[in-house]
Parts: sequence; structure tokens; C-alpha cells
Amino acid sequence: MPVINFPYIDRELEKMARGEEPPGYWRAFHWGLFPDPDADPERYFEAGEAMTEAIVSAGGVTDNSRVLDVGCGFGGTVDHVANRNKGCRIAGINIDERQLRQAQQLLASHGRAASSADTPFVTADGCQLPVATASLDHVLAVECVFHFPSRKTFFKEAARVLKPGGTVALSDFLVAQGSLASITNQVETLGLGPWFGYSARGLTARGYERMGRAVGLDLIVDDNVTDRTLPTYPALRQLYRDAGMDDGVETLDTCEALARSGAWEYHVLAFRKRSSS
Repeated sequence: MPVINFPYIDRELEKMARGEEPPGYWRAFHWGLFPDPDADPERYFEAGEAMTEAIVSAGGVTDNSRVLDVGCGFGGTVDHVANRNKGCRIAGINIDERQLRQAQQLLASHGRAASSADTPFVTADGCQLPVATASLDHVLAVECVFHFPSRKTFFKEAARVLKPGGTVALSDFLVAQGSLASITNQVETLGLGPWFGYSARGLTARGYERMGRAVGLDLIVDDNVTDRTLPTYPALRQLYRDAGMDDGVETLDTCEALARSGAWEYHVLAFRKRSSS
């Protein structure tokens, strides 16, 4: 198993290993999508589910489709799609075996069949998908592609495994057009630290569109939801403080400053694979 360096994941797994209850946000281990910037942070769990639904909807996931959730975390998105759509064949992959073991346990404890036959969870790299060419209807990647060695390689792989007309839907932290220098300066001043692990250099929305187009994926959704994610910061800050995760609190302070400056954005994006001519 490769060495995984995601302190925010490590701390949650350590708590679970001690027999503590899984975090209430295991189903949506990502930023929340709130009704507005001033929404109650206490609704974070609900907002996390709303973000999952926004991404699944952007991808146009339908019944009886073949779906791959890349970077599946603790299995929440897999469970979301299984509840939302009938007859889907869905699998989750993650490079961290520990998360996959926990995903199987969590889904089983919530009445989901998490066997390899019904909901396979596979240890794999998001840049080397263990999937046959042109075999999937939808690829999902919820708030994870910035952890991958190369977004471009992931996009090539997503294009390879999708059928013509299939979609890839994701969420990511983007750089506002013309703000790269500003973000670089703020990061150097404030310091992001290692809390969220490796993060690739940010892209602009225009850069994402070009990257998709180069591999035959046409942009169909680009929704800048930054304002609606802002209550995530106080919500996670309180959760981290309650758990004694001081490093997480400091990192969130930096992330929030970047988001409120307007230089750092949160987007829901979807692309459709071009049909053969």
C-alpha cells in the first residue's frame, strides 16, 4: 500500500480505531452546499449531502447506469447514488485501503450490501483507472482531483473509460481568473500546512475547460458555488476544535481567508464525452 499523508483523514481513522462513532459527515466528507452565505453552519451535514446531489445531478446520473466514484472516501457518494437511482452498477475506488475498509463497514452498518459483488470498493490510483475502455456512463470525483498527481492524466483516463455521451462530474477548488499571483502570495504569507495533504497547483475555470476539450470532454456545467460553501468554514472549525484538531483549525482559517478574498473559488463541473463522428 502506498504511503498516504492526509492528516485530516488519519485523525478520523484513529478515532474510529478507538471505537468512537464515525463522524456525522462520513457520508459527505467534503465542503457543504448551503442555501446562501449566511446559512446556519449547524446544517453542515445536510449541506454536505446537498453538495453530493449537486455533483451527481450535474453529471446527469440516471437509473440503470454504470457509475464509478473516484476518490470515494468512506463510501458516502456510493450510498447516495444507490439510494437515488435504481439499477445502477456503481463502484468506488481510492488509493487508501484504510478508507475502503471503513467504507465497507459503514455501508454494511447502514443496511447496504457492501460486498464485492454488489458494491465493489477497489484500491486504485485515480490516474490509472482499473476499468475497461468505453465501459462507463458516469465518472464522479467529489472534491479529490487536486490530490491526484495530475489532473490532466485523470481526465485522459476518465475520457478513456467513458462511453460516448458519458459524463464526468466533479468539484474542485479553482483559482479566479487573474488571481494566481494573489493566491501564491497569500499562501506564502499564511501557509496552508500539511493538514489536507498534497494539493496540486490550482486551475482556472478556463483552464479546466481547455483540459477537458483536449481529451474529448466538452464542458456542460460550470457552477461557481463559492458563496454557498462559506458556512462550511465555521462548521468544520467547530468540529475540529471539539476534537482537538488544532492543525485543522489553522488550515481552515487560511482557506477561508483565500475564499473570502475572491481569489479562491469552489466549482461544480461536468463534462460530456464527445460522440464519435
